Amino acid sequence: MSDINLNSLKSLLIFKTLYETGTATRTARDLGITQSGVSRSLAQLEENIGIPLFMRHKKRLIALPEADELYGEILGLLSNLENMKHSIVSLREFGASRIRIASAPALGFAYVPKTIARILSDNPKYSIYLDIMPSPEVVRAVEAGYFDVGFVTLPVTSQVLAVDELISTEAVCLMPKNHSLAKARVITTEDLKGQHLVIPNQPNLAADQLLLHLSEKNIRIAGKTEANIAAICSLVANGVGITLINPITAYDHQAARDDLLIKPFKPAFHYRFGLVYKQKWANNRLIGLLKEMIPALPDHLGKNAHTPE
Repeated sequence: MSDINLNSLKSLLIFKTLYETGTATRTARDLGITQSGVSRSLAQLEENIGIPLFMRHKKRLIALPEADELYGEILGLLSNLENMKHSIVSLREFGASRIRIASAPALGFAYVPKTIARILSDNPKYSIYLDIMPSPEVVRAVEAGYFDVGFVTLPVTSQVLAVDELISTEAVCLMPKNHSLAKARVITTEDLKGQHLVIPNQPNLAADQLLLHLSEKNIRIAGKTEANIAAICSLVANGVGITLINPITAYDHQAARDDLLIKPFKPAFHYRFGLVYKQKWANNRLIGLLKEMIPALPDHLGKNAHTPE
């Protein structure tokens, strides 16, 4: 079989419109070309790839399964071309390409935005795109090239990404100010007996370790409410229960309201956060700038919290 040559984007666009309209007549009208030109383009495409794409029935074309597959691939190609167009426009208008950042919720609501603000304060021409999603989705999105870098909860496993640890810290207990444990200096697992817990509805190392520890110690809680991390602090503030949470999220939410208390928790349950990106980006100037602009953790996060030097 001859080599497949898909250099002609025009033929793929004609196929896409033909697939959507089902007739050469309407395709020709929509694209402003002749009907014979549509038919000739389809014939050349089918000959080029070596498979039929449509079954002819009266004056209509019935898409074969192969056409369905090709149509999906073309939609993906056009999406990539659209992204490339935005990058080119950004280069032309701002003098720099955009950087696409994905973040786990623990860092995405305040810590990463602070980083972005620091970048843009010195480099206002950069174009940045931020989205928040669970850590496993962040890894997959960066691996697939949909995002350039990702802030994740460690550990992560990837054969294609570089992983830099950024933060190591210990979980804290978050509770309403009027809670029965509000006067305790340190909260322990024994204190959780009979308490209602608010926990993440996504995989969470500290929460999983806590529940296992409670089971091993035969400590019975009153119940639990599972929620997205963005809602956990609000649930706690409204008296639903108390939670064990990473201190970055805890202090970010406490700073915005005066009805929450943060207490140390023993035994220690650790959180580690990191940055993931394609290995070929290791020496990229944007990655270097991103690391440089990551804010240091404030002292109130505890002596066991640290960021890289």
